[in-house]
This record gives sequence, C-alpha cells and structure tokens, in this order.
Amino acid sequence: MVAIILITTIYLIYTGYTYYNTSLEERFYHPHHSWFKPSGIYGQGLGVIGTFMIAFGVSIYIARKRYNFLSKYIRLKYLLEFHIFLCTLGPILILFHTAFKFGGIVSIAFWSMVAVVLSGVIGRFIYIQIPRTIEGRQLSLSEVKDMKIDLASVLNEKFKLESNTIQIVTNLISGENTSDGHKILSNLRKVLNRNDLPKKHRKSIIKMVKHEISLASKIARLETMQRLFKYWHVVHMPFAIIMLIVVILHVAVTLTFGYKWIF
Repeated sequence: MVAIILITTIYLIYTGYTYYNTSLEERFYHPHHSWFKPSGIYGQGLGVIGTFMIAFGVSIYIARKRYNFLSKYIRLKYLLEFHIFLCTLGPILILFHTAFKFGGIVSIAFWSMVAVVLSGVIGRFIYIQIPRTIEGRQLSLSEVKDMKIDLASVLNEKFKLESNTIQIVTNLISGENTSDGHKILSNLRKVLNRNDLPKKHRKSIIKMVKHEISLASKIARLETMQRLFKYWHVVHMPFAIIMLIVVILHVAVTLTFGYKWIF
C-alpha cells in the first residue's frame, strides 16, 4: 500500500509539475489551466475521489469497530490498514485538487485535514505498541503477563543447562536490565559460547530471550500506551469532525457560486 501511495504521488507531481510550478498570477495562461485548476475536470476529479476515499475509509472502519459490520469476513487490524491507506492517499489527492492554492475556507479545510493525518500517524504509532490478538483485540496487562514463560525451567528441562548458567541468564533479563536489549543479547551469547551447547540450541535460547525482552518491554509501557491512546482519540476525533464540516461547507459554497459538478 505504501508503494501505491508513493507511485501515485510521484505520478501526480510528474503530470502537473509545470502547472503547479507556475506562479498563481500566470496560471491562467498555462495551456492546461482548465484541466489542472481546482474546478477543472482533473483538479475537481482529484478532490471528489480523495473526499470519497476519506469518507469511505472512515465509515467502513467505524462500522466495523463499533457495530461489528462484516466482522465475520474482515479482521479489524486489516481494516485499520485499509483505513490508513485510504485516509493517506485521499488527502494527497485533495492536496493536488487545491493546486497548492490555499485561502479562506479552503485553507481551514486543508489544515484540518493535515491535523487529522498527522494525528493519525501518531495514533498508528501508539496502536502498534499495544499487544493485540490476531483478530486485533487489545490484550489486557494480565493477558500479556500470561504470555511470559518460566525461562529457568525451560533452560533446565529442555537444554539441560547448569544452575549457575541459568542464574546468569535469568539475571541478564531481569528488572531494569531489559531496557538495553542489544547489551543483554551480546552478554548472553558470551555466556552460551562458554558452554558446550549445539549451535541450534544457542539460537533457540537467544530467540526465547528476545521474546522475553520484547514482552517485558511491552508490559513496562502498556499502561502508558493505553492511556495515550485514550487521549489520542480525544484529539483525533474533533479534528476529523471539523474537517468533515468544513468540506461540506466548501462543497456548498462552490455549488452556490456556480461551479458545476463534473460527475
């Protein structure tokens, strides 16, 4: 999806570069002014398609999340990715619809849209920090803790490590030490290399320790991320509502002043 967004953006820049690079005062004399201007077939088309993408992306995501629409067929996490895709590509199309000319109500609509997109990027970052099931359901703190294993028992029963080696390994990943994963793994490799262990076993142990470090890190920041995610909704939704209202006003004003609907 990222590739589609990049290719589309590059195409839009390439197609209209000479027009967008022309000063506002001289654009009227550009041979393709009637095509690229916001009220032209191409320019207005980008605005209509971009607005539809945003409206559809928001609507289907809300319908799935709040009302379990198509829950049997679409996992929430995949629909979230589709929502992000549409609500990233849509604003890009709208940006080119404006022909980079901002003023009045268009300026309000555009910057509201920018605020929504930026807050969406921040929200996506927070979202991926919170552990979830394969269906996309958020895991509770107790559920994440239950995913941890008794590393000492596994090292003893499966790999037959000596008790002093097991103690060293468990000390490496205990408490505040998990904040520096690279250092832990480096020290762990040194400890394991001193033991007569097959390479396959060393890799398995390192993989388990990586998993435990990742879980410990997620547990440490889970409550913070959940709290930030709640605050994020408080910010993201008002921007989205403002953008929707301003877009409706923008369409109403353009029709009032005689612009024709091209579709």
